[in-house]
Amino acid sequence: MLIRGAAIHRHGTGDLRIDGGIIAAIGDLAPRPGEAVVEARGGALLPGLHDHHIHLAALAVRAASVECGPPAIRDRDDLARALSRPGTGWLRGFGLCESVLDGELPDAAALDRMVPDRPVRLQHRTGRMWLLNSAALDALLASSTPPPGLERIGGRFTGRLFDEDAWLQGALAAAPPGLAAISHDLARFGLTGVTDMSPRNDPLIARHFACEISAGQLTQRLVVAGGLSLADAPCSGWRLGPAKLHLHEAALPDFDAACAWIAQAHAQGRGVAVHCVTEVELVFTLALFETAGARRGDRIEHASIVPADLAARMAALDLQACVQPHFVHRNGDRYLRDVEPHHHKNLYRLASLRRAGITLAGGSDAPYGSGDPWQAIRAAVLRSTLAGTPFTPDEALSPEDALALYLADPMDLSRQRRVTVGEAADLCLLGRPWHEARTRLSSADVRLTVVSGRIVHQSVDEPPFERLARCEAPT
Repeated sequence: MLIRGAAIHRHGTGDLRIDGGIIAAIGDLAPRPGEAVVEARGGALLPGLHDHHIHLAALAVRAASVECGPPAIRDRDDLARALSRPGTGWLRGFGLCESVLDGELPDAAALDRMVPDRPVRLQHRTGRMWLLNSAALDALLASSTPPPGLERIGGRFTGRLFDEDAWLQGALAAAPPGLAAISHDLARFGLTGVTDMSPRNDPLIARHFACEISAGQLTQRLVVAGGLSLADAPCSGWRLGPAKLHLHEAALPDFDAACAWIAQAHAQGRGVAVHCVTEVELVFTLALFETAGARRGDRIEHASIVPADLAARMAALDLQACVQPHFVHRNGDRYLRDVEPHHHKNLYRLASLRRAGITLAGGSDAPYGSGDPWQAIRAAVLRSTLAGTPFTPDEALSPEDALALYLADPMDLSRQRRVTVGEAADLCLLGRPWHEARTRLSSADVRLTVVSGRIVHQSVDEPPFERLARCEAPT
């Protein structure tokens, strides 16, 4: 395949040839006989974007679920209407926020009043809790022993289920979902690779991922983070990522046991990625690495709250950070309302972390955030809330630095992937030059997505004679 007349990232205007899934040549190139040609018309040709923190299975099941939180759902009446969907089987909701119900978490009785005649499970916006109605409790407990995380008050199950996703999946006898639809959506955004960061990832889900890749259902390159047992799984079409330690401030693990776990991960040749969304979790994590030792590739996921002194400790340990800039845009109005002003400067830092020498990469946290990386890139540049209120604007990045969050090599975040001869042909072609695209930062500008020389997305507005058959274009 020949991409002709592109504004090639860090090269200038030229042509690029793909052969055997590799970038074979860059320059002023003549088409070969029978070679497929894409006329770029001066559009920016970028390395394909990589989402460094995503949850594929959860994203796949969300399409069949009911949204239960802001901004779509604002109050109790909105929630009741959303849950009135007709049907008799399980009803799954996501994104429930206490603000919808005047600061309360519903119990089974409260959900029964909204949905009395079918089993309902609603996932809290944090992803850590499920809320069940009575029909759901009856269905789950008919064949499964109640787990420790199922809250009981006064001898009665409340329907609140904490940190028991594995139990819930087993009780539902749920098979992992297909990934074709979400892979198609991710390709529309110019994403050529993802890192699945689900902490419970094990050889079983890795086998499912391998099957989806082999069947052509998941077209992005895949890095799988998760438990220590992943090191024993055959890497069939995917690469082994960091070991994931998911902390919860209210139930921190034994310190010595956590240090031993980090040592085991390092012995496997893996970095460790630690979920940190509170200051306490970050302090605990830094103490872990200061005691157990840090190695290249250790990283902080989210880095939601980072006071300046903790940023300095992160830098001293050479820890990297995977950030979600779009959370400031989506949740910033709530932060401004609910968080004390003197804490605002510590929320979702960007520019100051870079100045401290900390390597940054971008991840969506989808489905808990939008899977569109361009929304996050734009949010990192604008640094404002949904209402348009500036939020610590000194933390904003330039469009180029924001884009770089998604061009990092998933196996070495300190390395930026480039469009260069010999590299894998994982590419994102925009419909306009970068000097225009940088003012828009919109996935609507993605015209072509190529993974290993294979077209996985092409805009539908191309003239017919220029459109190539998806997945069948010669390379």
